[in-house]
Amino acid sequence: MSARQESYADIREAVRRLCSHFPGEYWQGLDQDRAYPKDFVNALTEGGFLSVLIPEEYGGSGLGLQAATAVLEEIHRSGCNGGACHAQMYTMGTVLKHGSKEQKEAYLPKVASGELRLQAFGVTEPSAGTDTTRIRTFAERVGDKYVINGQKIWISRAEHSDLMVLLVRTTPREECAKPSDGLSVLLVDMREAVGRGLTIQPIRTMLNHATTELFFDDLEVPAENLIGEEGKGFRYILSGMNAERILIASECIGDGRFFVDRASAYARDRNVFGRPIGQNQGVQFPIARAHIQVMAASEMVDKAASMFDANVDCGTEANIAKLLASEASWFAADTCIQTHGGFGFAEEYDVERKFRETRLYQVAPISTNLILSHVATHALGLPKSF
Repeated sequence: MSARQESYADIREAVRRLCSHFPGEYWQGLDQDRAYPKDFVNALTEGGFLSVLIPEEYGGSGLGLQAATAVLEEIHRSGCNGGACHAQMYTMGTVLKHGSKEQKEAYLPKVASGELRLQAFGVTEPSAGTDTTRIRTFAERVGDKYVINGQKIWISRAEHSDLMVLLVRTTPREECAKPSDGLSVLLVDMREAVGRGLTIQPIRTMLNHATTELFFDDLEVPAENLIGEEGKGFRYILSGMNAERILIASECIGDGRFFVDRASAYARDRNVFGRPIGQNQGVQFPIARAHIQVMAASEMVDKAASMFDANVDCGTEANIAKLLASEASWFAADTCIQTHGGFGFAEEYDVERKFRETRLYQVAPISTNLILSHVATHALGLPKSF
């Protein structure tokens, strides 16, 4: 057990106890109906687990990202899924770090108490993908408000969030000195926006992730909802992106441990040809390799989270952690399916559900190839390929 795991043992145990009330049958039922895990999210909120990063003066625990990674890792190791609410941890950082005193006082205490949900992060667009500087959703300042027009895609939890941190252009890209200039962040009250210029369209996918497409048609947002300065929004969301990658990496570690735990237990108990299948090296070696890969990736997640908490630049480390953790969890998932054989595809074992869920993180929130590109150019000094 790493030092981080030991220091948050109480948090981990509390999360495990909470998750024990939400067994596989709960998630299987949600999967069939494509329903949002409202009861699970409410329980996490009431337990204070979604407000660990919010300072105590605003009603949170005032802990660091390392504590948040402990929460999410245990959620996933328990067979649950933090994807329904993890954004509340990293999106609020934009308000905390760059919002005005009035914005912090108005929103953060209500987010901490659960009165408001801040779970939507509006960045990606169909024509831009992960090339964020090419987003086209535009907010025009008109008097004391911004008028927004455009489109976003893969915006998860939009139907289940009261607030959304939205990245828009306020100056056309061609008029900016740098491509990253002219981007601004607005805090959108979804309760007022839906039906008044904002349309939310769900996207059905291979997993129950509550993701959507958003359409903005002259949506009016008060100018006082601008976070920080106009035109400087790109750098405001960068730290949030690093936090997101580290937190999702911790979920992958949890998934990886779930798969190793399940594969090991099944290999010990399943008898074929008069002996446990785990006695066969062809079965035990892949499980051992999966365990090794998860353990190694976990150390990188620990490093990235500790750097983030120390306010040290950790862009490269956050990306590496996300890549290693997502690949380790995917290998463990495939190994677990193979160990279970036909039973691995049966819904009642939960392996196929988690298999689908962990596959997402090879793509989101940033693809493996873009991480490799980042490391090549930022860590190795190689020329950019785009």
